[in-house]
Amino acid sequence: MSFIGVDLGGTKISAALFNPEGEIIQKETLKLEGQKGNEVGLLIQRAINKFYVKNDVEKIEAVGICVPGIYYPHTGRVWAPNIPGWENYPLLDQIKSALLNKNTVVSIDSDRACYILGETWKGSAQGCKDAIFIAVGTGIGAGIMVNGEILRGSHDIAGAIGWLALDKPFRKEYIDCGCFEYHASGEGIAKVAKEYLLQEKNYSGILRQIPIEEITAREIFESYKTNDPISVKVINEAIEYWGMTAANLVSLFNPEKIIFGGGVFGPALQLLDKIVFEARKWAQPISINQVEFCGSSLSGDAGLYGAGFLALNSLSPKRENNV
Repeated sequence: MSFIGVDLGGTKISAALFNPEGEIIQKETLKLEGQKGNEVGLLIQRAINKFYVKNDVEKIEAVGICVPGIYYPHTGRVWAPNIPGWENYPLLDQIKSALLNKNTVVSIDSDRACYILGETWKGSAQGCKDAIFIAVGTGIGAGIMVNGEILRGSHDIAGAIGWLALDKPFRKEYIDCGCFEYHASGEGIAKVAKEYLLQEKNYSGILRQIPIEEITAREIFESYKTNDPISVKVINEAIEYWGMTAANLVSLFNPEKIIFGGGVFGPALQLLDKIVFEARKWAQPISINQVEFCGSSLSGDAGLYGAGFLALNSLSPKRENNV
């Protein structure tokens, strides 16, 4: 018996074949390269079918898919704002129709749920019943586990912390992505830096040497190491937002662990002590001393492992929807 996990991100698809012990035995990565709509669905099909071609089709019994947005289980459709054409995409039907083994069970869930499932199954939150995964990449979201179960909300949108209101006044730029995400996601860090570059005409640092449309969070972190003034300003602001958010989550949920992951953590993991220092200013004073802060131990594969756990869980009807 084996099963497949697929992690769909904003820029790439990661897919893996797992053995019964939950170990990755084969892995594939496909870049989206600006593809949209049905093209992305076809890429997912291709990633899955590569494992069928290389292995015994009948032994691959389940597929789990992690999607960057909202999955509607009653329709099998997905809303994924970072993928054009995925406002109401029929992912479940498309994947089922293309499977080489029609008996394969297909499960889909949000990236928020998959991140914390992956961490509690094989990562930094093993053994935890109350833990939160803060994912900071192209966007921002949180996987929240309470008493061993995923916190989903009435319509499965809980954890959309990119929309946390952490500043005022409200700006129209917050409408599409939220206040927190606008300032402290990977894309947000680049946006804020570009705003400062346009405002500070006398600045002549490293970032001025890069075409403004090519500046990404990667360049900001690199120039932060050299004490570039705009980069320091942008990253210090992001630290404040990350710390305030962590404090709010600690005060709300009293978790055992808060785990930072996603593409930005990564380079931002070196800032964890500063984030914790900021969080301590704002959080409930007892619970902040009860929580452990750490980075993901899955090297950017929390969503992939979470998708693998979805697949495994679908093969065990008596299992709860927890780890």
